[in-house]
This record gives sequence, C-alpha cells and structure tokens, in this order.
Amino acid sequence: MVTFTEDGGKFTTSEKELIRETVLESEQEIRPLIPTLPDSITVSLEIVDWDLDVVGGVTGRTESNSPPLVLIQISDKYPGGITNAVHVALRHTIYHEFHHLYRGWAIQDNKYGPGISTAAINEGLAVVFSEEYTGKAMEADTPPEAAIAEQWAEEIRSLPLNANYQHWMFQHPDGRQAVGYRTGNYLIRKAMTNSGKDVLELSELTPDEIYKLSGL
Repeated sequence: MVTFTEDGGKFTTSEKELIRETVLESEQEIRPLIPTLPDSITVSLEIVDWDLDVVGGVTGRTESNSPPLVLIQISDKYPGGITNAVHVALRHTIYHEFHHLYRGWAIQDNKYGPGISTAAINEGLAVVFSEEYTGKAMEADTPPEAAIAEQWAEEIRSLPLNANYQHWMFQHPDGRQAVGYRTGNYLIRKAMTNSGKDVLELSELTPDEIYKLSGL
C-alpha cells in the first residue's frame, strides 16, 4: 500500500501516480528475488526540504510495524524537483529498504545487535542489492580506493558497540561522509569476489561470516 503524508508539502496528482507506479513495479520486481518478504508492506512518502543530492533526492528508513512500514522522504530541493528525484532514485531506495525488511535490519526489529561493525555489513548488503538489481549507484555509497577502504574497515571493527551512529554512518567529525555505507559496499563486493557468492547468498549469512569472506 502506498500512502502520502503531506505535512511538509503536497504532491501533485501526476507525482502521486508516478510514485505509485514506481513503488508497485519495484515491489513486483523484488518479490521473486526475495519471496520471504512480508505479504503486506506500507510505503509512506513525504516531501522534505533537505539536501539529498548525493542520494538522488530520495532517502528512507524501515520500521517493522504491522504491517511493516517503509518511510520515504523526497526532497523538493533536488534539481528537477520531485518528479526528477522519483525517476533518479525512488526505485533504488525501494530496493534498499525492502532488503532491510527481508534482512531484519529495521528500526524496531534489529536481528543482529548494535554496533557500527554490524551496521556497515547490513547497509552494505542493501546498497549492493540495490545497485546490482537496479543498475544504479549513488554518490553517497561509493567506496574509496581499496587501501583506504581496508583502513576504514579496521577502524570500524575496533569501535565500541556504543560508537556514535550518526558520525560513522553519515557525517564524521573529521569530514568523512557515510563511512559505514561506503565501507560496507566495499566489503560486500570483496566477499562476493572471494567467495563466488552473489548478494542474495551473502544476505543469508551473519555479519561475522561476511567479514571472514571479505578477508577480515
């Protein structure tokens, strides 16, 4: 089910039609790949005035309510407006968030425990799943060169469980951005290369098993 929250701005009729079509088509594509998805998923969308250029104007989060809820924010500041953001990144975001539902990596339903080390793997899986099946990658998720990514991975592995999520997954005080996402993307792809497994096969493994396959 697709719903709209319009406290931050109203979608036009054509925008709503495009969004519904994109969400429902994406779901139809994803279900054969992940047949264990919940039967009913609510996708709720809202307009925000955030700078989301590095993620194509769209971001989201997953909550395991009943039915499960995926909340999507679309920026009206994105070049080309709401319609362009939908064309550029909504399908990519739906793939990412639906992978979280399947993986059990949701705000109210975290099957893997706390810690940036865990977050990097679970977000990396969702990033790679979306990139592999939509053919689209976002600037915010792009790994650094291998030597730096390996260094970041070692940093992440040594962090305490209560390390600041905002700093390591979004904006680090030292200026780095999306360290966890970018490192996770690198580690998942390295594990795929080392093991010969695809992203869905890796998604059946624990974070520790994936770290081992990545060589850490």
